[in-house]
Amino acid sequence: MIIIMSNLSEKEKALGGLPYLASTVELTNERIRARELLRKFNNSAPPAPKSRDGEGSVRTEERKLLMHELLGSVGEKAEIEPPFWCDYGYNIHIGDEFYANFNCTIADCNRVEIGDRVLFGPNVSIYPATHSVDPIERGKGPELAFPVKIGNDVWIGGGSIILPGITIGDGSTIGAGSVVTKDVPPYVVVAGNPARIIRNLKKPNEELLKE
Repeated sequence: MIIIMSNLSEKEKALGGLPYLASTVELTNERIRARELLRKFNNSAPPAPKSRDGEGSVRTEERKLLMHELLGSVGEKAEIEPPFWCDYGYNIHIGDEFYANFNCTIADCNRVEIGDRVLFGPNVSIYPATHSVDPIERGKGPELAFPVKIGNDVWIGGGSIILPGITIGDGSTIGAGSVVTKDVPPYVVVAGNPARIIRNLKKPNEELLKE
């Protein structure tokens, strides 16, 4: 299939992994919208103590509403600790029982899919956005972005960086401070810069994972 570049918006080029300009009115205004929602989210009051009947607080509901307004889709019982940072928000899709600790950054210039029961330590960064390594081409302005996909039951340790176009398989663990430059298969532990497999894990019973 031949893609006619001139018929695509810069946003469509970005999502298609093609060189694009981020300075258009459409993309600039969408980033401004995200910044405003992030300002509200990051300055929202912390949850109040739960009541005796176990019900959540109004403050918790405020954060949930802001997450749903900012992100593309949000699973049940998902939680993100402020501060949180992203470019657009709508390209981020998180599953059930997702938890991100403080200072998570997702440069979502392309789609980022995060599965169920995924845990992020503090300062985890996901970078779909990238630039040409040729300084002449880079100076012309266009940039690139490639999707990132994280499976179910993944744990990403604090300070880890996930680079553009990466897929992380179900059940894997990324050691703290790792830089993930290649796809990670299911049920392994990787660590280091660049991250390498240091241990293979046994796949558990799927029904036990969902309990």
